[in-house]
Parts: sequence; structure tokens; C-alpha cells
Amino acid sequence: MKKIWLAALTIGVSFSAPNPVRAQSADSIRDFVHVANTYQLISNVTYRTASNWEAKLDIYLPRNLTAPNPTVMFFHGGGWTAGAKEAGVFTMLPYLQMGWSVVNVEYRLTNVALAPAAVEDARCALRWVYRNAQQYNFDTRKIVTTGQSAGGHLALTTGMIPASAGFDNTCPGDRAGGASAAGPNNTDELKVAAIVDWYGITDVAELVSGPNMRSYAVAWLGALPNRMELAKQLSPLTYVRAGIPPIISVHGDADPTVPYTQKQRLHEALGKAGLPHELVTIPAGKHGGFSDAENLKAYAAIRAFLGKFNLSPTTPESTRVGTAR
Repeated sequence: MKKIWLAALTIGVSFSAPNPVRAQSADSIRDFVHVANTYQLISNVTYRTASNWEAKLDIYLPRNLTAPNPTVMFFHGGGWTAGAKEAGVFTMLPYLQMGWSVVNVEYRLTNVALAPAAVEDARCALRWVYRNAQQYNFDTRKIVTTGQSAGGHLALTTGMIPASAGFDNTCPGDRAGGASAAGPNNTDELKVAAIVDWYGITDVAELVSGPNMRSYAVAWLGALPNRMELAKQLSPLTYVRAGIPPIISVHGDADPTVPYTQKQRLHEALGKAGLPHELVTIPAGKHGGFSDAENLKAYAAIRAFLGKFNLSPTTPESTRVGTAR
């Protein structure tokens, strides 16, 4: 039977909203329904409160899970100005098919708070996953961050930025004196096993002024007096160094929204540093909305890349979405 992750390949995601779902086969629909039978959903869990706003996440867990399971943290796109976690459900289907646990994270947009709020929230969500690993059987040795567009940027910053950068300071939990029984304190370094970036921003400063200026980046930084300095602090390119997670990126070389050259520069820097990385280029690809064949190519590369680092679930094959039944 067709696997559930093929259903996800019919979805294209843009900054503003998902593209309409193309015609789905009966097999795809049955597979989608099977998700409900194979996974349990714990929705709208508050992981922090900031700017008088409750940041929530959804948790997808394989049923009857009894041991720590590799876990994907997903961040939706929208240029830090729009979007919602619910829009990313179809994009998560490939990971559900593979048996991963999934944490689908929302974060503050510009109508609630300007930069660096989204990065702070994403980092706090990672700390929440660590603090609640035992309750939900998250395998903290096998956490992968992923997202599209602005979500790709957050996947990168969540996995690359060190605690010393200060973006974790407002996260709930201990703030001094060592880790508590509830989890790590806000100065502990938390490891991410790999990053899967879909056409994410890597140089925020380039998008705030100059020939590659983008309105969404200008809106996110606002009129902050230190916005160029902050933009550099929020750029994944700033944090290329030994010890960061392996990174695989998918990017169209004709992307009008996030310049493809940003991704080239990131992977050139990773290569010079001798760090594990891969760039999957979609020829003539725009900002998402890739064809089924292009998405198949990308997901095959992602699965192979994660496999190199022994990042695969251990849930029984009979419980995985899309298996014979």
C-alpha cells in the first residue's frame, strides 16, 4: 500500500499559507485516517508564557510507546509574521510514517512580539522537550529540528545557537545553581542530533537592507535601534563551528523569497569547517511548492542522511503508519 509520507508530497508550503491540497487518492485518505489509529495527539500544551501570550505545541506519539523514541521538532513557516502550527500537519506525515514522535511548535509572530521572540520561543521549546522527555518518551539523544522557510531558520537556530548567546534566559525552569529534578537549567547546553532545513533563512542581516531586502525580515526586526547587530546574532551563518549538528538543506535555486545564495554560503561554510552537511538543490525550484518527484528526491535524501547518524525510530514495524494491514 502507498505509504503515508507520499500524501505529504502533495502539499506545498509558502510563507503565507499552505498551497491547496491537490487531489488525494483513496489510499492517501485511508493512510491519513490510519494516523489517528497509530498515533495519539496531545494538543495545545503550553510550553511557556511570554508577552502575555501562551506559546503552545502539539505532540504526536506512537501508541503503546514504552521506550524513548527519536523526536522531530517542527516549526512552521510564515516569515515570522504569519502562519500557524496547524498548517504543518501534512508536512509532518513523512516522519509519522517513519515512526518518529513529533512536537509541532508555535511561536510568537510579529503581531505579538518582534525579534528575537521567535528564536527565544523555539529555544524554550527545546528545553521543554528535554524537561518532559521522561513523561512523553522523547529520546533526547535523537532530537531532530526541522521547518520550512522561517521555520527552517528556527530549526537551524534552535540546533546551532549556544546557551551562552542568551536567548534561553527567559525559558521556564531553573536559572541558576545547576539542573533540578525538573530538567536542565537555562545555562546547560542541549544537544540536537541533526537539522533538516527546508529553504530557511541563514543570513537575516542580508534581508533587512540592501538589494536582497525582504519586507518580512524588515517587519520582524522593526525599528529596533540595534537591529543589524541583532540580525547577525539571529543568523545561522554566525554559528558555524565545531560541535554543531549535521545539517541537510532543501532549497530551490530560483527561490524568490529566500535567496538560494544564502544556502550556498551556509554549506560552503560548513564544508570549510569540515562539518557533516548536505544541500539538496531543486533545479528551477521556487519557494516550496515542489513537484511530487522533487519531494520524493528530497525525502529520500533526508532519510539517507539521517540514517548515516543512526537516527531512526525503534517502534515495531507493525505499529508504523503506512505498513501493511
